[in-house]
Amino acid sequence: MASYSTRVKQDVVRWIELGFIDAPTGEKIARDVAAHERRSLSFGNILAIMAALLLAAAVLVVVAANWEAIPRLVRVSVLFLLILGGYVGGAVLKNAGHSGIGEGLWIIAAAAFGGSIALIGQMYHLSGDESGVFLTWGIATGIAAAALRSNALTIAAVVLLAGWMTWVGFEIWGDAEVPYTYPLLAAALWAVSLWTGSRAARDLILLSLVLYAFLMVISAGDYDAVIAVVLAAVSALVFVAAVLAPGPVESVADMDGRLPVHGLIGFFAGMFILHPWIIAGGGLFVLCVLVTLAGIVGALMLAGRESRGLRWIAYIGFTLELLTVYIVLAGSMLGTAGLFLSAGLALGAVAFLIIRIEKRMNAPLAEGAAA
Repeated sequence: MASYSTRVKQDVVRWIELGFIDAPTGEKIARDVAAHERRSLSFGNILAIMAALLLAAAVLVVVAANWEAIPRLVRVSVLFLLILGGYVGGAVLKNAGHSGIGEGLWIIAAAAFGGSIALIGQMYHLSGDESGVFLTWGIATGIAAAALRSNALTIAAVVLLAGWMTWVGFEIWGDAEVPYTYPLLAAALWAVSLWTGSRAARDLILLSLVLYAFLMVISAGDYDAVIAVVLAAVSALVFVAAVLAPGPVESVADMDGRLPVHGLIGFFAGMFILHPWIIAGGGLFVLCVLVTLAGIVGALMLAGRESRGLRWIAYIGFTLELLTVYIVLAGSMLGTAGLFLSAGLALGAVAFLIIRIEKRMNAPLAEGAAA
């Protein structure tokens, strides 16, 4: 999907050609959009951050391999200097215009902090588990991201806290509880991402919340269907709000127009989670399939033209839905054919109506242009 600035520049060219605005005004609009657009990481900056991750891993491995041979005071001093030097050096370099290298040093410092938790805990025989390390590490990285207004650290904090949530969540079979505090942490990370301007972090937060809903379903017992329905319904409402009121929603979410895609993903996740429950219950399967297909058609009608990514998600969901129907009804080919026939006729009727409506809507415009 094209970025906001790209779409505006394309519109400006079209407006100039149609005579809506003059060329100087168009240039002013394009310059203003470019000036206020937060620059994304370049390929060189991405390579710098990847190199920083490798260097941080190498340093921590060397320290860990020689841990017992290093005096205790030297151990703590080395770890402290890595953290302090990474954060201070990164700030200096970023202020000097070396954004990629500065962000890379901050990543080194964040990685050194995580390694320090584990190594110092080992040194002083502190009790705790691995998931607690991820939680502390993620919260500290989020605080650093807010303090330094760092895009890269915001993404790292989301990955760490989502990893903690996943780690704890998949221990459900070991009598562990779902981390009910994660939505609060996700809300805090969302606020940090707005402050740091990290749209990628917000993408990850929304995807992690879908995974969180899946973990809630696993642990919910008799209420798993309710959670799936709530996920699908809330996601559908988010989609509709983002499409019908893009201005107010975008001013709050700042997702560069990608919120409908996440709404569709959440809707699919809820409906697909609901499928096994309905199959096991022995009823309402056809209704569930029709609702899913209706959601696909509605998404394509409302936002398919503007978003290629949304179209691909819809096509993938449609394919998975057909495969699910075939697998469930494989024992009854007549049942499968009947469901496909009814769904095909319904979609064909909807397509016919849409085509007729679009022709009627476009006819006055064509007549007005001819006049």
